[in-house]
Amino acid sequence: MSRVGKNPVEVPSGVDLKVDGRTVTAKGKLGQLTYEASDDVAIALEEGRVTVTPLNNSKKARAMWGTARARVQNLVTGVTDGFTKNLEITGVGYRAQVQGKTLNLQLGYSHDINYPIPEGLTVKCEKPTSISIHGADKQLVGQMAAEVRAMRGPEPYKGKGVRYADEQIIRKEGKKK
Repeated sequence: MSRVGKNPVEVPSGVDLKVDGRTVTAKGKLGQLTYEASDDVAIALEEGRVTVTPLNNSKKARAMWGTARARVQNLVTGVTDGFTKNLEITGVGYRAQVQGKTLNLQLGYSHDINYPIPEGLTVKCEKPTSISIHGADKQLVGQMAAEVRAMRGPEPYKGKGVRYADEQIIRKEGKKK
């Protein structure tokens, strides 16, 4: 079993972190994020460190111990540096562009897909075949990246579709003559 919860979370300078019971609020240069912890853990802030402890020895409390610690770490990282997901588009005629608060995708369908960019995220398309999603909330960044990828996931024969920049597509052999 992992012992992630034992490590305290360091609060860097420039981050205003408040712990109010089970609610943790972090405020930094990239905005403000809030996390409501489970009833099974106690969160304490002392001397610039956040510690998470389980309230009992049940299986759920031990599981939520590491989860709560990781979520608090993601709050601190999110308001200081933010999170980024990079997507790549492969395929003839497949491209993306940002138009105001909308991501316009051409993925080989008979119509363009207009995906509204959620509040708190910034999307850049340096090239028509690359998408960069950046924001303070790790869950929101990952959710948008997953939804864009699901619009035309990579296929195993030619590798066409939308994939994560660090994702390896296992290619299949085509039909034989």
